[in-house]
Amino acid sequence: MREENLSLRAKYNITALFYDILDYPWERVYRKWRPLLLGDLRGKILEAGVGTGRNFQHYHESIELTGVDLSDVMLRKAAKKARKAHCKIELIHDDASVMQHVESNQYDWVISTFLCCVMPDEFQPMALEQFSRALKPGGKFRLLEMIYSKDKNIRKRQDFFAPFVEKVYGARFDRNTLQYIEESTDLEITSKRFLKDDVYLLIEGIKKG
Repeated sequence: MREENLSLRAKYNITALFYDILDYPWERVYRKWRPLLLGDLRGKILEAGVGTGRNFQHYHESIELTGVDLSDVMLRKAAKKARKAHCKIELIHDDASVMQHVESNQYDWVISTFLCCVMPDEFQPMALEQFSRALKPGGKFRLLEMIYSKDKNIRKRQDFFAPFVEKVYGARFDRNTLQYIEESTDLEITSKRFLKDDVYLLIEGIKKG
């Protein structure tokens, strides 16, 4: 684990105790998206930033899922949900920008929901390199992130919530995830679209070669 991420880990080890309660207002929307984001996936899946495991119940029973998270307390919460999931799940305590416990060229998909908006910008290219390393040639990725809206009214609400979101979750709306993927030599974007307003950005792509 990178030393610079220790503070983020400490934050999430505290937030994990209340995460599902704190996130409930947003989860009322997210839970409608999860089946659509995850239900069509097959093969070996790497989910980076599994959190408390809210995605688990939406994976097809045939897949083999490896879940990675920076927070050991989050993983303990996720382990309880993993026991109720339909698919095989292995949970790994690891830093997504390092992933020293994740094998190379093994996965058909890399999935993350709201990981990169939490991850500091300087670590995102490193995480993308790890995603590429973990994917098989031709393997795919699907990332859901939040960004600042260009709509003045929505932006005003985001500005209001931004201090809370950063303090509790470490998340920001101004991460440059899309730019880093576009600059990657190993990953290629095949689709990008918004799930709601111009805030919730779904980025899909493939590992080149």
